[in-house]
Amino acid sequence: MTSQNRKVAVIEDDSTLREALRYNLVSEGYEVETAEDGITGLEIARDNQPDLVVLDLMLPGMSGLDVCRSLRQGGSVVPILMLTARDTELDRVVGLEVGADDYITKPFSMRELLARIASMLRRIDMDRSASIVETEPELLEFDGLTIDIGKRQVKVDGETVELRHREFDLLAYLAARPGRPFTRDALLSDVWGYDYLGDSRTVDVHIRWLRMKIEKEPSNPTRLVTSRGVGYRFEP
Repeated sequence: MTSQNRKVAVIEDDSTLREALRYNLVSEGYEVETAEDGITGLEIARDNQPDLVVLDLMLPGMSGLDVCRSLRQGGSVVPILMLTARDTELDRVVGLEVGADDYITKPFSMRELLARIASMLRRIDMDRSASIVETEPELLEFDGLTIDIGKRQVKVDGETVELRHREFDLLAYLAARPGRPFTRDALLSDVWGYDYLGDSRTVDVHIRWLRMKIEKEPSNPTRLVTSRGVGYRFEP
């Protein structure tokens, strides 16, 4: 699917930047809808089903964090690229915590933003056309945990657990290689894709989400274990 078939929602209160984003995205062939406040932006993202959302952190009426949180709580898996004028680690982490897929700090070059959008959409297309675990068995079964690769379904003690797209990919990747530790950079390369432009904190956040969903005691995990000085591994 090319950019001509893609819809991007831009939620940004700065009229100059919003128009610049719209102009450049349309020039690249995207269909673009814009909103200048969080409440309107949330409605657009929910009702019009864009392929990607560009979301400013600071918005009138409803913050970008609240928009992101509401979308994720409502079950939306739309890729979200968050814009922030703040360059602190806390702001980046909070954005990832509430469900953003990537972030870019203002001021940024339009070329970089367009590259990130293209990268995020390209990776989704790759995931749809070929599973990252295509050489592994269709069904991974452990004590109390079942991972159905073909159906992209996870069950814990017989109960289906809802995972977002990347959460499933990460769990399936690690579970297919039990006991083997992986660095964050290796996971970013193999699960997110070699051209992913985010940072390794993304892996930590997704591991935390997975632990909350599949571990009996998320604060004392027995499945998704930290390998000190390396990264993470899956224990069967």
